[in-house]
Amino acid sequence: MTWSDRGAISLEGLGLQVVENVEEADFILAHRTEALGLSTGAALPMNLDEFEKILHQCAAKKIPMVVANPDFVTVEARALRVMPRTLAATYEKLGGEVKWMGKPDKIIYKSAMEMAAVDASDCISIGDSLHHDIKGANAAKIASAFITGEIRTTELGLMSRPEPGPGRDEHFERWIPETPLSVW
Repeated sequence: MTWSDRGAISLEGLGLQVVENVEEADFILAHRTEALGLSTGAALPMNLDEFEKILHQCAAKKIPMVVANPDFVTVEARALRVMPRTLAATYEKLGGEVKWMGKPDKIIYKSAMEMAAVDASDCISIGDSLHHDIKGANAAKIASAFITGEIRTTELGLMSRPEPGPGRDEHFERWIPETPLSVW
């Protein structure tokens, strides 16, 4: 389960073979919710109803799902788009097993720091999800900036930059006061 407009992700060098038949699959890799990655490297656009039919087949075969991008939603062109965590929730309801890879697991941050040869004190994580981006940065002991625009503005009752003060969620403690609210 991948992008549609950017094509399927590359699995080159990982020793994996993309299959197009549920009967041949060892696991499901979900990192987006727009298309089904094909063995040719192309991506076949699909809607959520079509994905759900495949998930039913996979759950019946007890094929585990690996979620490489555990966000619920993302913002694209000012609209919210469903992400793999939403598909995974459906899969779990069908009795499917889900394995999580990605934020908020601190291994993602640690791997990035190793690749860049830096430590946590040299980093800042910027994200729009308290549950994934900010929680993960806190677990990895990295400073973070929370983007309140689009996804969480209404939910948090914010129409401008939040003011520091008592009663704020623990994730606001690392807020960078000079950062304005992003508005497109």
